[in-house]
Formats: sequence, structure tokens, C-alpha cells
Amino acid sequence: MHKDELLELHEQMVMIMEYFRSLEQVDAGLFDAYDELDVTPDDVHMSKSEHKHAVFVLGNSLATAMSEDEFSDAGRVGKRMQELAEDAENKL
Repeated sequence: MHKDELLELHEQMVMIMEYFRSLEQVDAGLFDAYDELDVTPDDVHMSKSEHKHAVFVLGNSLATAMSEDEFSDAGRVGKRMQELAEDAENKL
């Protein structure tokens, strides 16, 4: 995936995150791990690897927001996103 495509994906995922943040039933701290990275789609000067890591961390949080439990489809996606985020972090 090219960096511009990754930035577009990142931007779309942030819009989904903002939707979930607007819901009352979603834990307010769910996206703290993503926020702590301080990497946004607007940070075009940051490396592709940093954006990739941010996308995986955000994907994990989004899957958690959508999952009923860790064994649901979204829960399994969340688990895989967590693994990918850890792998991407190790490559930074």
C-alpha cells in the first residue's frame, strides 16, 4: 500500500472513531492508546511505518468497540489488529 493510500485509510478510520466517540455506550477511554500515539492522518511528514502502526492500534480499538466479546468476529479482528500493531511498533 502506498503512503497516500494509507493516509486515506487512516483518515476514514478516524471518521469512524469519531462516530463511536459520539455514542454514549462506548467507553470514553477506548481510544486512549491511539490518542497517545499522537499520529493523525494530517501528519504527512511522519513515516509510513508510524501511520501503519497508528492504523493497527486504531483498528484494534474500533474492533473492540464493535465486538460483543473476544470470540465474536469483531473480537477476533481486534485481537489480530493488536498483534499487527505490536509487530508494527517493533519495526519503528
